Amino acid sequence: MRLIKFIMLLGVFTISGCANQSELLEGLEDIAGQTIGQSTGALSIADISAGLKQALTVGTGQVVGQLGQQNGYNSDPLIRIPLPTALVRAREVASKVGLQSSFDSLENRLNEAAEKAAPKARSLFVNSIRQMTLDDARGILQGPDDAATQFFQRTMGGPLSDAMRPIIDNSLSQVGAVRSFRQLLASYRQIPFAPPVEADLTAHVLEKGMSGMWYYLAEEEKAIRNNPVKRTTELLQRVFGSVAR
Repeated sequence: MRLIKFIMLLGVFTISGCANQSELLEGLEDIAGQTIGQSTGALSIADISAGLKQALTVGTGQVVGQLGQQNGYNSDPLIRIPLPTALVRAREVASKVGLQSSFDSLENRLNEAAEKAAPKARSLFVNSIRQMTLDDARGILQGPDDAATQFFQRTMGGPLSDAMRPIIDNSLSQVGAVRSFRQLLASYRQIPFAPPVEADLTAHVLEKGMSGMWYYLAEEEKAIRNNPVKRTTELLQRVFGSVAR
């Protein structure tokens, strides 16, 4: 039963990030075959595969849909991206001469850029799943409710950041954040005795945007482990209902 649990959870733990579901499921079915052989008793390989497909579809729709929609970051107080610290201080100075609204507008654009970039991260999770070893899976299985999220942060943090940086750059340009920042700085520098401002918008949005993604990955992982309500179809109820936490 523990081995069946490993196969079930391995699929669920990827629910926030898989653009190519058929490719991922093929790899997971290979792992299933190596781990549990040709029979799992009450649950067949076909049951497992179908359950994973449904879990991946539901999870991806929830997490990526939530973050990638309009105001997915902007209206969420838990993950909303604030201005970089240097710009927060500059806004305090600028507010005295009526320029605060320009800083507020820039903050909104930073969140909009994160919303546009979020869906692009999905396919990047496939490689991490393919590289997951049985020892990794054992550690996840025996770990806390966010063990899989921790695994993804550990194994994907660097590559994911590298891949997302140009995407964030492009999103910032698309939403007008770069132009707004330049205009804001031009006006700000006209303020007498205003302290200088340096800020890397891309690095800031990347860091805060990924923090929001990790947050909801952990929440989704915990819910699938512990909350039967998350099993929204008959097949998911059969598959995950047979797994005792």
